[in-house]
Amino acid sequence: TSATVITDRETGRSKGFGFVEFASPEEAKKAIEGLNGKELQGRTITVAEARPREERGGGGGGGRGGRGGGGGYRDRY
Repeated sequence: TSATVITDRETGRSKGFGFVEFASPEEAKKAIEGLNGKELQGRTITVAEARPREERGGGGGGGRGGRGGGGGYRDRY
């Protein structure tokens, strides 16, 4: 089991979401059912299974170019 909070590259501040990897699909399901829609520090949270990002169509985006690196997606529960 592991957890990662996603941060802004430039400021280092949290983007308000993250990923948790569970040891089994059953543990993940329990977390989703038990926490999705609950309130945390005054905010309603969404807990769902991670899905691969959809390809973005259209023109080029900004001066940075595409996202580099990475070795594909792992199954996450």
